Amino acid sequence: MHPSQVSSQADVTVEVCTGLCREFSQVLSSSSREIVMSDCTEQRICLRFCFRLGRTATEAHEMLQKAFKEEALSRTQVFEWFARFKRGEMSVEDHPHSVRPSTSRTDENVEKIQEKINEDRRYTIYEISEATGVSWSSCQRILTVNLNMRRVAAKFVPRLLTQDQKNTRLTLCQELKNQIESDPNFLSKVITGD
Repeated sequence: MHPSQVSSQADVTVEVCTGLCREFSQVLSSSSREIVMSDCTEQRICLRFCFRLGRTATEAHEMLQKAFKEEALSRTQVFEWFARFKRGEMSVEDHPHSVRPSTSRTDENVEKIQEKINEDRRYTIYEISEATGVSWSSCQRILTVNLNMRRVAAKFVPRLLTQDQKNTRLTLCQELKNQIESDPNFLSKVITGD
């Protein structure tokens, strides 16, 4: 077979592949958008077909963009799938993902952060994160949601007083009241200012 015939056969095959991808795209576009977004298996099959034809990842990506328009896989995804195919992994199914802990907002972490804040309310979220080993975003979420705190000036303060704080305020008020009762001139000795 002459080399020009091989080249023209490959071009025809690529056009057939692109045409099939376009037809598939039109069928999907006419059906529910959820199907288009949730099922990328057909695009992966097209990628494997292009890979077996000897096309580059860039060429395959261009073909997907022509056929699937905005629903096409990204350039990065196309290159990742081509890398899998080069390693001999010809399955078009996703690898199972590792299961990570559902959250770092555990009771233990909440307690650690509460202790740090009780030490010094001027700690920044970054400092708390470094000291406790909990991510910055999780620290921020624990402080605002779990501990119901917000940043005021340069320190975290609770939105509501704890029972200990209420008891301390009550004790101080009672002491001041007793002081006033025992010494009627007590208030004249108090200096106030802005």
